[in-house]
Amino acid sequence: MARESKDIIRRRIHSRIRHKLSGTAERPRLAVFRSLNHIYAQVIDDTAGRTLVSASSNEKSAPVSGGGNIAGAKEIGKLVATRAKEKGISKVVFDRGGYLYHGRVKALADAAREAGLEF
Repeated sequence: MARESKDIIRRRIHSRIRHKLSGTAERPRLAVFRSLNHIYAQVIDDTAGRTLVSASSNEKSAPVSGGGNIAGAKEIGKLVATRAKEKGISKVVFDRGGYLYHGRVKALADAAREAGLEF
């Protein structure tokens, strides 16, 4: 019997999470995706199907050169929170994307909370 890849397992977990939570205009969803070298965060209104704010370590204007570590994730968390505050978004629902709430995902969430997002 062949083993499932970690990505297939993560996608199944993410679909289970997404079945339970959804972002609205009043309280959009803060979605996190991490790759080996970068981390991405989006604030999404699921009712309209639009990304309201995004930040990633892959941007040229990103405050870090890489997002493959906790320090980079903290900077992206601060960046997405300040961009959300500029758009008038203060409350979000956190979507960990099927990843464990640990390491880079936790660092991004904590930094976003410190910068003023409520979730």
